[in-house]
Amino acid sequence: MADFIAQSTGRRKSAIARVRLYPGTGKITINGRDALEYLRRDTLVRDLNSPLQELQLQDRYDVVATCRGGGMTGQAGAVRLGIARALVQVDPELRPALKRNGYLTRDPRMKERKKYGQPGARKRFQFSKR
Repeated sequence: MADFIAQSTGRRKSAIARVRLYPGTGKITINGRDALEYLRRDTLVRDLNSPLQELQLQDRYDVVATCRGGGMTGQAGAVRLGIARALVQVDPELRPALKRNGYLTRDPRMKERKKYGQPGARKRFQFSKR
């Protein structure tokens, strides 16, 4: 494959994605598999493709992503952020449009840790007065 034109990192929850943009026809590959085959949900593929759709660039670039950690939703969000950051590297003029739609914001929500003396992060053991 030809040399990539932009590379960036995206993160969401505990997922990390390294995204590379190549000039191409709009093919999205995650961990060596087609995006729909890898994520298995059309909504997730639509979500990660949204920065390209918003700017009508889905037919100009091929996306090759490597994901680690997290689940399907986290990985899709990480790839989406990586695509948006890579697009800004290619053309800084796209930054205001991507920022306005929230594609350049890293979602800070993480899983809350489990606390001692209780079965989960928020759940408590059953209380008995007597």
